[in-house]
Amino acid sequence: MRFIVSPAKKMSVVDDSFASRSLPQFIDDAERLLGALRALSYDQAKELWGCSDALAELNFERIRTMDLRAEGTLTPAVVAYEGIQYQHLAPRVMDEAQLAYVQEHLRILSGFYGVLRPLDGVVPYRLEMQAKLAAGNAPDLYAFWGDRLYRTLADETDVIVNLASVEYAKAVLPHAKAAGMRAPCIVTCLFGTIDAQGRLKQRATAAKAARGSMVRWCAEHNVQHPEGLCAFDQLGHVYDEARSTDDRLVFVQG
Repeated sequence: MRFIVSPAKKMSVVDDSFASRSLPQFIDDAERLLGALRALSYDQAKELWGCSDALAELNFERIRTMDLRAEGTLTPAVVAYEGIQYQHLAPRVMDEAQLAYVQEHLRILSGFYGVLRPLDGVVPYRLEMQAKLAAGNAPDLYAFWGDRLYRTLADETDVIVNLASVEYAKAVLPHAKAAGMRAPCIVTCLFGTIDAQGRLKQRATAAKAARGSMVRWCAEHNVQHPEGLCAFDQLGHVYDEARSTDDRLVFVQG
């Protein structure tokens, strides 16, 4: 079983108290994307990122100087990302057994790095999966990565638990459908509330918190099979069997 999650925009710099253990498996591809970013002018990069001048200046300087392999400058991915999902995942307070669990079972999808294991060493970057960055013959990142992220996951597991946003899941799920019967089972988890019309409503912030909490809870309980996810009960969520299907698990917040 492998969980797939999205990265976060905000990232921290190196932290000597938590060392990385490996380089990302698609490091060569990340360096090709870095070359494509370095070929952009400041105005082109700012338009690609769609951010403020302050963030554009910070990230433009980063791409000019970053070294993706330099020891002492890399941070484990699971602690480098600082978004709500990672705050609730809380890797810094995990014990060794829990860290070993997430290292085995968690995969972080990245527009820049492709697929990351939690303890892969990364540098702060800004590049969302939906960014229209041309690299080689590929007009955007979905084309650049193609089915390689899916195939990497399929080689590791026969069950993918989808906790990613639509933007990042799109880099994996369509390729699973194309694989047909050869594809791993994919189970998508949804977190939300029920509105007055009886419809499930997902709120972005609450969903991010629930995704991180689910990974942490699974590490604490050593969950090895998707059936075990149904007992998840964090942040007021409970499994809704009536709204769930074989490939969609719904958790409703009271």
